[in-house]
Amino acid sequence: MRIGLFGGTFNPIHLGHIQVVHEVKEGGALDRIILIPSALPPHKEPGGVADARDRMEMIRLAIADYPDFTVSDVELERSGPSYTIDTVRHFKSALPEDTALYLILGIDAFLEIDTWKSYMDLFLLVPFIVMARTDAGDDDPVLRWQTLENYLKSRISKGYQFSASRSCHVHDEKQPVFVYNVTPVDISSTKIRQLIKKGSTIRSLVPKIVEDFIKTKGLYL
Repeated sequence: MRIGLFGGTFNPIHLGHIQVVHEVKEGGALDRIILIPSALPPHKEPGGVADARDRMEMIRLAIADYPDFTVSDVELERSGPSYTIDTVRHFKSALPEDTALYLILGIDAFLEIDTWKSYMDLFLLVPFIVMARTDAGDDDPVLRWQTLENYLKSRISKGYQFSASRSCHVHDEKQPVFVYNVTPVDISSTKIRQLIKKGSTIRSLVPKIVEDFIKTKGLYL
């Protein structure tokens, strides 16, 4: 079984989240994706973040039609800030030994990973799948991947080398870092919250069932 772990604030989950992880699942031949909402995101200010249970319920609603997607409350059940290292260790111990785990994250988050708790341990525990949009606005996608390679060598280990045949950065002692181009989607949770405050529609940005939940609960007003 090949399982991808995709964490985040999901404040709220939107169609962009669903599209990119679906692309990664298919392109990476993963059997399942586990979406993991943060209870207390250590890198975000708490103001403006909806209740964790509401964010989890929105994920559950959004992925109801995707049988290979599940949502986990592991970070909601754990006290204190939501650290990725603790989540990875949880799944490594909870799942069968022959499970192949992958940690999925966007390139912007990956380029800050040296600020994460016990980040070096992550490179010993789990392979990464790093996503970047094929059209990164004014940025050259090739340059962004070069930035990732430079970051790996300067902040993590000079031993990382890119393997074209495997489309990943490999290391003799650490886990591989796969790179994956995803379709650009002009959606963000910040944009959605701003539209809600203005009273504007978010119909094309989130599943309708999530939009209805947000309205019913009066979130982000």
